Amino acid sequence: MRDTASILPLRVENASFQGEGRLLIDAVSFTIPAGGLTVLLGPNGAGKSLVLRLCHGLLEPSAGSVRWAYSGAGGIKRHAMVFQKPIMLRRSVEANVTHALAAAGLAGAERRQRCGEALARFGLSERATQPARLLSGGEQQRLAIARAWALRPELLFLDEPTSQLDPAATRQIEELLAGLVAEGITVMMSTHDLGQARRLARRVLFLHRGRLVEDRDAAEFFAGPQAEEARAFLAGELIW
Repeated sequence: MRDTASILPLRVENASFQGEGRLLIDAVSFTIPAGGLTVLLGPNGAGKSLVLRLCHGLLEPSAGSVRWAYSGAGGIKRHAMVFQKPIMLRRSVEANVTHALAAAGLAGAERRQRCGEALARFGLSERATQPARLLSGGEQQRLAIARAWALRPELLFLDEPTSQLDPAATRQIEELLAGLVAEGITVMMSTHDLGQARRLARRVLFLHRGRLVEDRDAAEFFAGPQAEEARAFLAGELIW
């Protein structure tokens, strides 16, 4: 029987991460409840990608903790991550999805059903048998999101998902993300695009030099950030 207890909220408490002989993430604390889209903002090198990787479990904090409300007793991990440069296996479009589902332990019939649903949901059914690496950049990112969606995550992490896409493909991805939130999937993503953050975010976490300097409702943040670093960032000033 499928375990239905929610993994949310996700609690990050005084999480730090050391690498390359220095402190890269410095005692970051926040909670991600169910629902909505949270955006990580900050200049290059602020630690946005590292925070996402810590949350997803790809990195272990050097200090502090990253805790889910419920970790379950096995089965499919109910959070997924999409990277800035999507990882494409040297397989067909559909095999990229079914491979992820097989790795999660799903049986063949359910793998095929979920794969078909995912490709249809993200407009890739006609590309099912094509090599994934021959897709356009926008199509590859849609496939990466479809693959994650097929795992039925409660929380989806995305690291700069549109930074390498043209405006039309970016608009498609934004519409898909808004649809996922409407379906009830919680989303946490990093972006360098302030316009995108304004369009999508319910909440903003602003990072600077590995520290969380502001955590606010998105409308309030863009109307008047409290942190000096955030004000400078919104004004287009270079901050280090």
